[in-house]
Amino acid sequence: MRNSLVFYVNGSRHEVRGEAAGLTLSDYLRGGCGSLQGDRLCGTKIACAEGDCGACTVLVGKPADDERSVVYQSIDACIAFVYQMDRRHVVTVEGLQDGDTLSPVQQAMIDCHGSQCGFCTPGFVMALQGLVEESEGDQPLEDETLRLGLSGNLCRCTGYSQILDAGKRLDPKRVASISKRYDTTAMLADFATLGDGPVRVNSRDTHLSNGHAPAAPPVDIFLPSTLDELLEHRAQHPDARLISGATDIGVQFNHGKVAPAALITTQTVRELNRLEVIDGQLVIGAATSWARIEAYTKNAIPAYHAILTRFGSPQVRHVGTLIGNLANASPIADSIPLHYVAQSTLELASIRGRREVPIEEFYLGYKQLDLQPDEVIVAVRTPLPKANVRLRLYKVSKRRDMDISTVTLAFWLEVEGDLCTAARIATGGVGPTVVRLPRAEESLVARPLTLEAMQTAGRIARDEIQPISDVRGGAEYRLQLVENLFAKCWHEVKGGEVFSGSK
Repeated sequence: MRNSLVFYVNGSRHEVRGEAAGLTLSDYLRGGCGSLQGDRLCGTKIACAEGDCGACTVLVGKPADDERSVVYQSIDACIAFVYQMDRRHVVTVEGLQDGDTLSPVQQAMIDCHGSQCGFCTPGFVMALQGLVEESEGDQPLEDETLRLGLSGNLCRCTGYSQILDAGKRLDPKRVASISKRYDTTAMLADFATLGDGPVRVNSRDTHLSNGHAPAAPPVDIFLPSTLDELLEHRAQHPDARLISGATDIGVQFNHGKVAPAALITTQTVRELNRLEVIDGQLVIGAATSWARIEAYTKNAIPAYHAILTRFGSPQVRHVGTLIGNLANASPIADSIPLHYVAQSTLELASIRGRREVPIEEFYLGYKQLDLQPDEVIVAVRTPLPKANVRLRLYKVSKRRDMDISTVTLAFWLEVEGDLCTAARIATGGVGPTVVRLPRAEESLVARPLTLEAMQTAGRIARDEIQPISDVRGGAEYRLQLVENLFAKCWHEVKGGEVFSGSK
């Protein structure tokens, strides 16, 4: 079993154990660990420390499925951890230029006056480079692509127009990919020599943990390579924190709310990276990122794809997972209402065996789950909507991008002609958990789907929820909002719109 993390930073090899393995990636880079010479890579800026502003954006490359190339995506370094970088290549803004020659992206930002105070500029540069890495074909980046791709980066000086101009000026044919800037073939060969077994860093099973006395040991980190290894270790260490994207724990860690003594990652388990349709059901593995789900559902579930573009930012979606969102059990979790109305099933596993739990039975109360200490969520199975299903998903928040929901609402309406034959409706932000609205549903079934019927159902829904008042909205506002969304849903269904991403 390997006892160190191996990754590259701007082409330089790093082997890490001890306290450094548990640092956030931004602290590792800015503290001097990111350079073999001890230089501080301070181009990775820290502002919010919550993954909201994008000033800390870096690119992280991982081996493609065929392990013949490296695929790069942008992430927020402030809420990522060093232990997530095993077998990865981290590229910071310092790693883009060639000697004294700026990269095309950096030069475009200068030419278009895309930098004013300059604090956010490195993050924008890295996000733009990430868009070029992901672009297909030789066409310039379109305005919509730029606006969505930069939605995780905040600027308070330039007003964005100059930054968008810089993005539009880029010619993907003339922007060298990171793989051409660095010898990724050598990196892949190095990773191959590491073998396929698990990794355990700072093990506490010995008197000394990688040279550290047990009086104040660094975090015990386990990276399984198979599901069996994960389940076995989980059974032996039920108190260890399960980590995949770490987008939530990263924020809590930076605020001093959590500091796990031991953790187990799931992203290294191939079996948990499933994303496929089997027997009419979408199967999503526990380690599958939001970005992959977003791309996959564009045709499979257009309504889901549309709303996914508002789940965090591109940097967050590149690492965050559906399972993390479900397991976090927040009543305003953006994904839960869809899976309620689609009647998804969670697959749970432990060394004792496997079991399946309908998602509505999985939540026992606020932040309470039907999940035993030795169990892990393996996958979620979601029936795909058939042709007669009208699926509408809404997220209402103060900002369109990068904001916490005030109310979420999902409609699953089965229709035959003008008749509603079945209805499932779920809403979040109005109670300790996401809730179904059975009385509102019942009022619609076996009746023509008219505006009057939906308005009546909306009034009934008001009596089924008990929202509170908080900084995102008052109770009365939430009540009226839920009622109004019933009418909005009807207009969209009758108007023939394919999807909705409510503002």
